Amino acid sequence: MTDTARLIHITHDTHRVEIDLVYATPHNFTGKPIYREAHCLLLEPAEAALRKAVELADSAGMTVRIFDAYRPPQAQQVLWDFMPDPTYIAELGRGSNHSRGTAIDLTLIDSDGKPLDMGTGFDEMVQASEHFHPGLPHGVQRNRLLLLGIMHAAGFTHIAREWWHYELPGSRALPVIDNSESGPLKLM
Repeated sequence: MTDTARLIHITHDTHRVEIDLVYATPHNFTGKPIYREAHCLLLEPAEAALRKAVELADSAGMTVRIFDAYRPPQAQQVLWDFMPDPTYIAELGRGSNHSRGTAIDLTLIDSDGKPLDMGTGFDEMVQASEHFHPGLPHGVQRNRLLLLGIMHAAGFTHIAREWWHYELPGSRALPVIDNSESGPLKLM
């Protein structure tokens, strides 16, 4: 389905966020860029929720840093082909909520521009990346709970396995959006 009119560009200037789209760079778990362009896009309702999250983060002296938002289905296929593990990667047939424009991967950065310690890196696919993984230091738990509170208050929900991933409730009922202009490069 092509419905790019509903996707809204997210920029530093329009949304007061930092953008570090890791899949447009080689600094991701595949080791290669999979996006041709670093477009940060969200479906209209997710963009509205992000604006609320940005306001809430700002009230706590924080800034949102976005790692990924809308992900073309072609890019989702590249991720699946690289790591076919349904624990962390949605199969193309099921569809990722990133490909619906309703999911966002992010963290918080403090007033000095430093990311809060979340205990693991973005896209570190290990048990310690689970939201409520036991045994993490109190500061890490506090940081994750701050992010969780901001995102839930803004209207997002979380998935248990990834502290960085948030999505709109009911996203699975929406169609996958095929925006090939943001599409992937082929992995070699």
